[in-house]
Amino acid sequence: MTTEAVRARTYGNWRRPRKAGLGSLGLVGTIGTFGGLVVVLLASLISLRAAFVALVPIALALVPLALRTQDGRNVYNLMSIRIGWARRKAKREHLYVSGPLSARPGGRFRPPGMLSKVTMLEGRDPYDRPFGVLHHRYRNLYTIVLGCEPDGGSLVDADQVDIWVALWGDWLSRLAHEPGLRGASVVVETAPDPGTRLATEVLTRISPDAPPAARAVMEEVVERYPDASSEMNTYITLTYGLPGGQKRGTEEVLTDLALRIQGLVSGLVSAGGGAAEPLSAERIAEVVRVAYDPAVSADVLDIRARHGGTGLDWSDAGPAATVESVTAYRHDSGVSRSWLLTLAPRGTVRSSVLRTLLDPAPSIRRKRVALLYRPIDPATSAKIVEADRRAAQFMANSTKGLVRARAASEVAAAEQTASEEAAGAGLVEFSMVVTVTVDAAEDIADADVTMRNMLGATRLAMRPADRMQAAAFSCALPAGILPWEQTMVPHELQEAL
Repeated sequence: MTTEAVRARTYGNWRRPRKAGLGSLGLVGTIGTFGGLVVVLLASLISLRAAFVALVPIALALVPLALRTQDGRNVYNLMSIRIGWARRKAKREHLYVSGPLSARPGGRFRPPGMLSKVTMLEGRDPYDRPFGVLHHRYRNLYTIVLGCEPDGGSLVDADQVDIWVALWGDWLSRLAHEPGLRGASVVVETAPDPGTRLATEVLTRISPDAPPAARAVMEEVVERYPDASSEMNTYITLTYGLPGGQKRGTEEVLTDLALRIQGLVSGLVSAGGGAAEPLSAERIAEVVRVAYDPAVSADVLDIRARHGGTGLDWSDAGPAATVESVTAYRHDSGVSRSWLLTLAPRGTVRSSVLRTLLDPAPSIRRKRVALLYRPIDPATSAKIVEADRRAAQFMANSTKGLVRARAASEVAAAEQTASEEAAGAGLVEFSMVVTVTVDAAEDIADADVTMRNMLGATRLAMRPADRMQAAAFSCALPAGILPWEQTMVPHELQEAL
């Protein structure tokens, strides 16, 4: 009788998009370098003094492009962040006050920042279920939110986990074929369970004729169980744009989105998403309301359990006041700090690589892990893969020693990516935003320590979103905020820089 060893399947082969250009200069810096050399050569025909005068400003302009931090930002990127923060603070844009006592018209508690120009629509899918649609008027984008209850990985065979991962990858690759899809996100939110749902479920079912001992046991369970429990919510957001700048009516857009929901939900269920359904406009407003004011979480759950809904409107889903600082974002009853992904795990990982980061932390009031996906159409994917393959081969042929060994590994990874893309696999750019909410500013230091411990287990490299805390907080909400759609500089130029 023989025993076959079962090896745990590993995953990986993600690569940071390679920037065109020489070294760390990027495409813009490379063009500036060659253009500057031409200018200096022409000036040298006049005199050496003229060549030197032309060389100095060109060098001063190009050196900041070559100096980069570990996460790939150059000096100009760092300066723009600091200047932008100084301007916002000078204009007092880091402060926000809403409601009847504020100077804002309407007297409503609208969400701030990038959510201030978002309006809520609502339609019904083919199964007559209501679903909310967030209309980003500034970019004319439409976002639908799906709620699901993923199957846990405990006591599940490795083969089943492998099937779920494969189907999830297939679901992501199909997003590139979704007409008008600009981006998607997966938001996993964890928080201590206040026990409201358990109390409502158990206490309302106790029979008046129940023995005192049985009643005492059930009441003790309700009282003690929430201390060791937590709630976990998973949301999928999909943001669509109108192709070619088309102008379509609201009813037409809602009908189009309604017809897509069932296909998206079916793919999620097959990939281990569990029971999935679209969120109504009221439910989306409740999620945003609780994110800005965690103290009302128990009240929202209690009202929903007792009355079937809260009646909350999007115009009242925001906070009463917020204050953004360099390292934190204060909002109503919570203080949040966000981190941005800078480097995915090197090498291969197992399917449980993010488990530590997704698990609830006892010292944290609320935590959201948002994975942002930007699907790339098949034609562009082929160009990117081929360009990466050529760049990897060039680096391998022009390096020696230990660096050559790493370059050879890059060639193998690029060849594998090209082979998989040719076989029909999709290409998706991804990033991550993690937001941690605590009760007071004094708890931020403890949250930093907790975050470092979680990142150590996941092998992720993340940096705090300093001077961008409010924007990062909005991106981690299930509201369809796509960072690459909010910048004034086109995404292609950002890649070149």
